[in-house]
Amino acid sequence: METKYVSTAITAVKARQEASTVFLAKVFNWMAVGLGLTGVIAWLTASTGLTLSIAQSPLYIVLILAELGLVWYLSARIDKIQTATATGLFFAYALLNGLTLSVIFLIYSGASIAGTFLISAAMFLAMAIYGMVTKRDLAGLGAFMFMGLIGILIASIVNIFLASSTLHWAISLIGVIVFVGLTAYDVQKIKSMGEQQGFMSQGDAAVQKGAIIGALALYLDFINLFLMLLRFFGGSRD
Repeated sequence: METKYVSTAITAVKARQEASTVFLAKVFNWMAVGLGLTGVIAWLTASTGLTLSIAQSPLYIVLILAELGLVWYLSARIDKIQTATATGLFFAYALLNGLTLSVIFLIYSGASIAGTFLISAAMFLAMAIYGMVTKRDLAGLGAFMFMGLIGILIASIVNIFLASSTLHWAISLIGVIVFVGLTAYDVQKIKSMGEQQGFMSQGDAAVQKGAIIGALALYLDFINLFLMLLRFFGGSRD
């Protein structure tokens, strides 16, 4: 009888692990689609000359505010909106972010952007793997990194008025640390979601929306890590 219980427990653990793996794959797939859309839109916007027109007009501020609004709405309303709406909002955010991020092509060389992207991808992958395999509970790390994120936002606003190069580089360095830490924390949290029978049994719609919100979190981690690293490795356009 005891052997039967042990066998049942092992089967349940394997089932949770398999469900978590499938859920993580969904999240990373959606994240990859979002990043791909952002990259294509950014490149097309820059290559057609629209970037300069957008950057020099009030539309740029409007687009940034629209991005912030989409992230807030999607995060706050994910349980109440339809699956198709959540998916559409995720794509809309990725598209808008491509428009605003196209300005990096006015500042940095294409080679340095590509090189920084690869560095960011390597760091992101390393921390994602750590978040998946570590037995350590990263909840405390996530809370600490979130406090760091708030500090970065406040310091960035202050530096708009101070225009301090020292503070600029300090923000960039701390930003790299914060988003590296958040990547590991978010991946572990997403993995835990996939292991919860209660969540995975809610149906395809709930799982799909969970994958979208997870993909948004990892998308933001990657984009912000990339932008922070670009300040260090980005070479100016000739």
